[in-house]
This record gives sequence, structure tokens and C-alpha cells, in this order.
Amino acid sequence: MMPDSNLDLPDPDPTARDHSRRVAAAIRSAIDTAGGAIPFAEYMRLALYAPGLGYYQAGAEKLGAGGDFVTAPEVSALFGEVIGRQLGETLAAAGGDTILELGAGTGRLALTLLRALAAEHRLPTRYLILEVSGDLASRQRETLAADPEISRRVEWIDRLPEQSFNGIILANEVADALPVERFLWSADAARRLGVKTTEAGFTWAEMDLSPELAVRIGTLGKRYAWTPPYASEINPHLDAWIASLAAVLRRGVMLFIDYGLPEHEYYHPTRHRGTLICHFRQRAHEDPFRWPGLTDISAWVDFSALARAGTAAGLEVAGYTTQGNFLLEGGIGSAIGRATGDIDRYRLAGEIKRLVLPDEMGETFKVLALARDCAAPSAVIARNLDERLVLGGR
Repeated sequence: MMPDSNLDLPDPDPTARDHSRRVAAAIRSAIDTAGGAIPFAEYMRLALYAPGLGYYQAGAEKLGAGGDFVTAPEVSALFGEVIGRQLGETLAAAGGDTILELGAGTGRLALTLLRALAAEHRLPTRYLILEVSGDLASRQRETLAADPEISRRVEWIDRLPEQSFNGIILANEVADALPVERFLWSADAARRLGVKTTEAGFTWAEMDLSPELAVRIGTLGKRYAWTPPYASEINPHLDAWIASLAAVLRRGVMLFIDYGLPEHEYYHPTRHRGTLICHFRQRAHEDPFRWPGLTDISAWVDFSALARAGTAAGLEVAGYTTQGNFLLEGGIGSAIGRATGDIDRYRLAGEIKRLVLPDEMGETFKVLALARDCAAPSAVIARNLDERLVLGGR
């Protein structure tokens, strides 16, 4: 879904409004301490992850019909079932016994994929969940408690494991929530977009770029012939994030599922407003300063940057495709044949359409597999997109 900048958003209730004021006060304090402006990446970090205050730290419902947005595991259990069957292949190929899920949402993905693995007698010894949100971790425990055989294998952690393992690292809609730098390409020079305060609230502020970021953005601007003004995002910490994940994966596969694009589409001249997107009460919009702490803020994933970070960390780009292709090759359509009647058949057909059709989630979401000494799941390889599309360039 593309954001609607003119959308009227519902007002939060008094309790939520008070919480947003506390988040805004913490951000204003950081801006004052910094001398009048902070980089947008710092604003995004505080709005999402400030201890006890940020969007992912506080207790408001975030996912599902009662929250701000719906993810694929909430759309249908079929999503997790397909992933589970695919991860079974990979666990066997890696000789692994561990799955690490980053940011497990409500726990529905973990539950459905583990049930699929149980049906094939391929349950891992350990299923680790790295979750920064105490509220979401609580919801995950409630969800997984529905299946005691599965839940006893699940362990919640607050940092990456110290010991490396053979197995799988799974990240569904995680990379889009990493804080990004926002920049403006103008006729004079590229500028970092930061955040400052006004009497009306927060607004954009132009700041100096670091020499390294100036070179990276300048290279992109010349490569794709941007016409000023051109705004977009870049994640300078992606290499370090992937390197930290690679350090704990001795043998196996990292599987990333997220909305995003390869570099040549991400930075296409016509995409002059960037990819920043916010969600509040099932509405998408473009204002990251509206109700801080209550609003989800994310940016589309540059899958070329993600892939290059993987290769820099010693991993192989083992597969890259659309979510639609991945699910279809993984056998999602077979669920129709298991329907118990017309109503069930229509329900399943509707869920499948939402997950795989190009104008729904099928094309917007991509699947990237980074591997170390292991084959990727067959469904991400079967209709693999041209590797050059993800590794960069035109």
C-alpha cells in the first residue's frame, strides 16, 4: 500500500495521547541536548525503541485487525505452513537443530511453521525468539502456549546467542523497521535530513552529511541521474547488522521476507519522495511526526544493500524472489484441495490471493536467502529473479 498524505487519521484515546506526549518530550530533550537537531535515524530509533516509551516498547496493540497494520502471518496460517515446510528442507541440509526468529510479532508465524515442521517430524531442538518488545514477547508466549509440545522448545532471548549454531535465521518484516538515514539531493549538494522542534511540533531540518555518507549518496545520485529535489533513505548500519547475524550462523541460511526493492528500483529517478511509510490504526501515511510512539515508522528494504552486506559477511546470495513466487512454489495452492467445504474453500482462496497476487502482497514483498555452506529453500530458488537485480546496478 502506498501512503496517502492527505488521509485523516483517527484521534487516539486520552491515555494514548498522554503516552505520545511523553515520547515527544523525550525526543525534544534529545534534540535540545544535541544542540537543536538530531538525525532522522535517531528520531526513528527513539520513536520506535526508546526504553519504556517507543512504539515497540510500550504496550499498545500493534499487529492484527485491532492494531496498526496486518502482517502475512495474521492474514493466513498458510503463510507459516509454507515457510515451515521450506525450513524443514534447510534444517536437514544444514545438519542443524536451531531456528532463530528475529522479531516474532504475535507468535503466529512461529506457531504455524513449527506445527508444519512437527507434521513432517522435523521439529528443531531449539526455536529462539529475539524480541525487543516486552509486550510482543508476552503475546507470543500466549500464542505458543496453545501447543505445549511446541512451546517447550521455544526460548526468548534479548541479544544474539553467544554460541554459533547450524540452522536458520528468519526475519519476517524486521529489516524495514531498522532506523534509516533520510537525505535530500538538491542542486547544490546532498544534505542529511534531521529533525528539529517548532511550536507546532517536529519538522525536518537540513544537516551535514558524514564524508562517507556523502560519497555513497553522491555515487547513487550520479548513477541514477536524480533530478533535484530528490529525497530517499539509506541504512549505513546494515553491514554491521548482517555481520552480527553472520557471526552466529556457523552453517545454514538467513531468510529475509519484507517489502522492498532492488537498488535500481529503490533509487529510480521517479521515486523522488523515498519509501518512508507510517502506519496508524490500519491507515498508511507519510508523516513520521504524527503521534510519535503510537505510529509505526518504516522504510522499504533495499534488497541490493542487504545482499551486498551478506556477501561482505562471507555469505552467498542463494535465492531472491517475490513472496508470490515463493509461496506458489512452496505449494500454497494445495490448501484448496484440503478445504472442508465451499465456505472454507472461498476463505482459503481469498487468503491465498491476498498473499500472492501482484496488486496485493505478492510482488511488493520479496524473499532473500543468504547462505553459508548450505542450500537455500527450494521455493526461493525455483523462480529465482535475476541475481544482478539484487546485487545492484542497472
